[in-house]
Amino acid sequence: MGALLTSGAAASARSGEPHAAGSPAQARAAAVTYADWETYHGNRQRTGYAPTLKTLPLTTTPQSVWSVPLDGAVYGSPVIVASGIKIVATENNTVYRISGNTVVWAHHLGAPVPLSSLPCGNINPLGITGTPTYDPATRSVVVVAELPNPFRHVAVGLDPVTGVQRWFRNVDVPATVPGITPQAMQQRGALLVSGRRVYVPYGGLAGDCSSYRGSVVGLDLDHPTSAVLWHFTVPTSREGGIWTPPGPSENPGGGLLVSVGNGASTDNAHYDFSDSVLKLAFEQIADSFSPSTWASDNAVDADLGSQGPAIVGSWVFAAGKSGTAYVLNRSNLPGIGGQTSSMALCRSFGGTAVLGNVVYVPCTDGLRSVRINANGTMTLLQHAAANITGSPVIGGGRVWALDSGAGVLHVLDPTTLADQLSLPVGPVTRFATPALYGNAVFVGTTSGIRAYNW
Repeated sequence: MGALLTSGAAASARSGEPHAAGSPAQARAAAVTYADWETYHGNRQRTGYAPTLKTLPLTTTPQSVWSVPLDGAVYGSPVIVASGIKIVATENNTVYRISGNTVVWAHHLGAPVPLSSLPCGNINPLGITGTPTYDPATRSVVVVAELPNPFRHVAVGLDPVTGVQRWFRNVDVPATVPGITPQAMQQRGALLVSGRRVYVPYGGLAGDCSSYRGSVVGLDLDHPTSAVLWHFTVPTSREGGIWTPPGPSENPGGGLLVSVGNGASTDNAHYDFSDSVLKLAFEQIADSFSPSTWASDNAVDADLGSQGPAIVGSWVFAAGKSGTAYVLNRSNLPGIGGQTSSMALCRSFGGTAVLGNVVYVPCTDGLRSVRINANGTMTLLQHAAANITGSPVIGGGRVWALDSGAGVLHVLDPTTLADQLSLPVGPVTRFATPALYGNAVFVGTTSGIRAYNW
């Protein structure tokens, strides 16, 4: 399923960046255990918070320590697994392990899909788009690649130390599900490991062309090549994509939380569970929420599908394309309407970050911070500069978010959202988000990966 190429040396296991062997810095770093960043925004609830990240002093400016060119654009987040191993995947269907400015191994999974062979879209070529994830039980990195001739989505398990392929299998939605053309299904959302399954979300291509329906496929990680796939498809006749980059979140009370885009129905009498937040359990909808305006939202593409659900204690915070934000009772999503509170906030795309009862929201006119009060009401706290629109992460006493238009990573005060530092990273994709580990921040770019440390 592709060649394994190796070069370089193993990564430092405990520090954000490798130091010279035997150096005092290495000895100090070895005494600290940092939390890995195994999935999109660091954990299964997608909080984007790195509790063990080294504090960034006000007087310190992170230094660009390396930038590694790769064979394609990086759309997903880098992940850091198995005590500090840095993994990144490209649209050319290649997975890399990076140590410092060195490629330790590169595993190519096959040719990507050229845009010319797809009914629409805006990624060329189309290979690995969703953020990989890590299964600690089997010590495997899991990625999903799109392959041509014949077109298919394939999940692959890799050894993060060596890059050796452990298994692969097709993870397309079963052909028995009506209303789906495989070429129209895009795997953009991050993968999630939960309950001994890896979950793979699907939406449509840019342009919403052809026949697609939002879906999630689940694969048994203990029997990845033989088990029957778990699958859920939104009960709309068309669209309803589960496409936002954070992918599914693990609900602490059980099941998955997903946000769903606009669906086919624009008639209040025919609800199709689109423009929604869904709680999924055992291939079924356990709970749901849609705004009372869901039908009119569907008609004008103003749905909740663009932002992942944010888990804030006993609440779920949801926002999307309409400009309205909602707070929902996480243990009992309220169906159509019935939100605990709502407020006019912003159009939001991507993943939030959560620290305590504060949500940092990626708004198209600048990052905002919102407090979720004990009674489920919201208080708008701060609004960052309009150019800082990327999906934020939190660590080291700072908020980190990208200006994707300028290719700049901004370092913000978490209380005021004042812009304290600006770090050039180069061209990035619209939904790029950093990964945090140790004393470093990692950003995938349109040509590779860049790291800063302090």
